[in-house]
Amino acid sequence: MSKNLYQKCLKLAAHKSSKKILALVSFSESSFFPIPPDIMIVPMIIAKKTDYLKIFLIATLFSALGGLLGYLIGSTFLDLSMSVIEFYGYEEKVLNLKNDLKSGGGFYIFLGALFLAGFTPLPFKVFTITSGIIDFNIIIFFLICLMSRGLRFFIVSYLSYKFGHIFNKFIQKEGAKWFTIAGLAVVTIGVIIYFVIK
Repeated sequence: MSKNLYQKCLKLAAHKSSKKILALVSFSESSFFPIPPDIMIVPMIIAKKTDYLKIFLIATLFSALGGLLGYLIGSTFLDLSMSVIEFYGYEEKVLNLKNDLKSGGGFYIFLGALFLAGFTPLPFKVFTITSGIIDFNIIIFFLICLMSRGLRFFIVSYLSYKFGHIFNKFIQKEGAKWFTIAGLAVVTIGVIIYFVIK
């Protein structure tokens, strides 16, 4: 993020309507908007540290609700859905996934991918829309959205609260890599627990 954009976000974070704007960004990013909520969360918490839990909850709830809009787009508007998916270069993967699910496989693979998309820099909107296209269980879908987005935004919110500008510099340079590593670790642990219980 450039210094100018960061300063604009910091000013916006101090605005009286910043929480409403965050809700709108979080909601729309899950289905069509290209900019992730993190870009607002960090400067908002730096500006209003005592509100970090409220900011985390707003981002999580509205991102999960926006995921439902993505799901609806996928289940209702196939042409529009495929246009978004093609834009991000995932069309072949989505078609393969549909075939895998029809043949009885791929459920847990997609479950893990959906979690990773909510937690890591993968384009979350592609996976919310894909969930609608493949008619993925909507209750499981919403719970995964809440879990993955909640975990991500809590980490961002808490570390912004604790370390402020230091964390902001870190997330700009290393955030994508470490969120990916952490997401893969969580999915791996989940798979191990699943097979141990089974």
